[in-house]
Amino acid sequence: MGNYLDELNDGQLAAVLYNDGPSLVIAGAGSGKTRVLTYKIAYLLEQGYEPWSVLALTFTNKAAREMKERIRRQVGDSARYLWMGTFHSIFSRILRVEAAVFGFTSNFTIYDSSDSKSLIKSIIKEMQLDDKTYKAGTIQNRISSAKNRLILPDAYAADRGICQGDMEAKVPATHEIYRRYWDRCRQSNVMDFDDLLVYTYLLFDSYPEICEKYARQFKYVLVDEYQDTNYAQHCIVQQLTRIHQKVCVVGDDAQSIYSFRGANIDNILKFTQLYKGARLFKLEQNYRSTQTIVCAANSLIEKNREQIRKEVFSEKQQGEPVTVFNAYSDVEEGDIVVNQIWGLHRREGNGFNDFAILYRTNAQSRIFEEALRKRNIPYKIYGGLSFYQRKEIKDVISYFRMAVNPNDEEAFRRVLNYPARGIGDATLNKLSAAANEHQVSLWKVLGEPLTYGVNINKGTHTKLQAFHELIEDFRTEASEKNAYEVGSYIVRRSGIMNEIYQDRTPENMSRQENIEELMNGIHDFCEGRREEGNEHIALTDYLSEVSLLTDQDTDKEGDGEKVTLMTIHSAKGLEFKNVFVVGLEENLFPSAMCGNSMRELEEERRLFYVAITRAEERCFLSFAKSRFKYGKMEFSNPSRFLKDIDVRYLNVPVVSQPASGYTPSPAPRMERPRVVETPTFSSRFTKVSKVVSRPSVVAASSNAVQEGNVIEHERFGVGDVIRVEGSGDNCKATVKFRNAGEKQLLLKFARFKVIG
Repeated sequence: MGNYLDELNDGQLAAVLYNDGPSLVIAGAGSGKTRVLTYKIAYLLEQGYEPWSVLALTFTNKAAREMKERIRRQVGDSARYLWMGTFHSIFSRILRVEAAVFGFTSNFTIYDSSDSKSLIKSIIKEMQLDDKTYKAGTIQNRISSAKNRLILPDAYAADRGICQGDMEAKVPATHEIYRRYWDRCRQSNVMDFDDLLVYTYLLFDSYPEICEKYARQFKYVLVDEYQDTNYAQHCIVQQLTRIHQKVCVVGDDAQSIYSFRGANIDNILKFTQLYKGARLFKLEQNYRSTQTIVCAANSLIEKNREQIRKEVFSEKQQGEPVTVFNAYSDVEEGDIVVNQIWGLHRREGNGFNDFAILYRTNAQSRIFEEALRKRNIPYKIYGGLSFYQRKEIKDVISYFRMAVNPNDEEAFRRVLNYPARGIGDATLNKLSAAANEHQVSLWKVLGEPLTYGVNINKGTHTKLQAFHELIEDFRTEASEKNAYEVGSYIVRRSGIMNEIYQDRTPENMSRQENIEELMNGIHDFCEGRREEGNEHIALTDYLSEVSLLTDQDTDKEGDGEKVTLMTIHSAKGLEFKNVFVVGLEENLFPSAMCGNSMRELEEERRLFYVAITRAEERCFLSFAKSRFKYGKMEFSNPSRFLKDIDVRYLNVPVVSQPASGYTPSPAPRMERPRVVETPTFSSRFTKVSKVVSRPSVVAASSNAVQEGNVIEHERFGVGDVIRVEGSGDNCKATVKFRNAGEKQLLLKFARFKVIG
């Protein structure tokens, strides 16, 4: 075993060697936090601490396993006796020994999220509540939030503020559902994930002798990612450290981005106030990123008021400036990013796995997935599904398939009872049996169930008829209207919109954004075909296109290098040579959900900080001046966060004749982008952000454009006209766009203006 302490810099070494009392280690991005935690535990064992007297709490099993293995390599097999693991795994271990005091047996089972949701759904049904209002996922989130704040059923029911919130959300019976859920879990000898925290806290709070036993056993407590702890976790750490006061928490307040999961940044900000005499150590050397990227990130995060000040630095090469791209539309933004990836891949020899595209919401992936496919660049969605594989997207597309081919069995099965219309599996099985017996499609049996001998009651027959009429209505619409019109109609009439717009949970918000983005994609498809000269774009045309996309999603997941696409929340803890942070627009990033809360806005800024600090060598920032939303084109202001980055670290490429809204001048190379004034907080509740004095873009006449002209297109940006042919309504122009490549436009439908 070598002297591992020699591998540490001065700041890291000081944090490892201090073990006389409580300590807070603020670990800047890329500063070697895991190394410090690992070596500190190894050092404690070398100083005579018994392995079972050291408790190390992490947020992932992977982090715990990796640290334990690294410690084992330093100190030998004694490391396996460490109490090291996630909060939930460690606390379940304690509860299996002690839970009898609450009436649980040691072999209690643990419900995962789906088990919990299923039980809540059963209780809602038993209480005869409307499951469209009392959605199981919504109630589950409300109960989980209460448990993470250590609010038990009695306290929940007695809290006027909470009950008023439930009233306003039209779920006033939540307190009673919580009570029944709590009781049913106890009766079933079951705990859910939140209960593992709640019962551990109650164990130590209600039974001081048990608390003292563990507080004496754990002579040293270490906690990773302390900025991500919630109230319950914070309280339990206090309980376990009240005797020895030997506690070391490690984290970075600048990377606190999980308040929606209950994380409380105050836990880390106020740690030194809670533990008197606590030492503060700052790990400020970044080993990941270039000097320029680190300085850009520093200049951004210093705008936050709530923080522990530090000056992160890098001794790597200075590196390139952070490049800002402004696109005419979200479509062009996708092309710009993918062109950059392709260029760096060809020129610099960067592998595709050296690139990451980071976005604020899952719905944004569609544009980039399609741009990557056009270039035949392999990619993967990290921590999620490809856009067209998401449940809500497959549900909608199944309705589309039924509208053009009601005999599609898989689509039929998927949507027959979604959204719920009281047609259960038993009825579907009867329909299937009849279809198999008579060698016809399920749709044929659905139209005449009694003729085919399906044994159903009058109520079920009425429900089947209603579904049949709904699909027939869609078929009529599909035969008469274009893909976008019929798609919008189906999404509304099917009930899917009502289903996912019932509440504002993070899961449902993501589904809503995905559905809206699907409609944006259909609109883009129709507009593109229209400009190419196709006046009627049927739903079948769109389905032919999208079926190829969904096929590609499933057969390209083998080995090999791939561009990574992910939300910024998913990117925390990861690093890439080249990072693209996209969609930097007001109401998108920062999110419109911030409202007028400075605390929430500062968390959005921390999220942007996390995104930038994922980059090792190059960081690119991009925004679009327009996006298709809510059925129309909307114009956007650049994110206020762009103005937070010091001018010295930015590079804005010169763009010929840019539209208003973001107007960099030709020089100098690292000129600060002149971003238009951002809207006031109160104005951010509006759906559309206007940019002032944007030149109008209209369909051009056949004599409005000539070979050699430069045009600005609403979706594709700036391009050179290389050929004009035909006349009148059939006049077409072939245009080579700077980022979107070569396109042929039917001039009577094309929306652009001549700029040169």
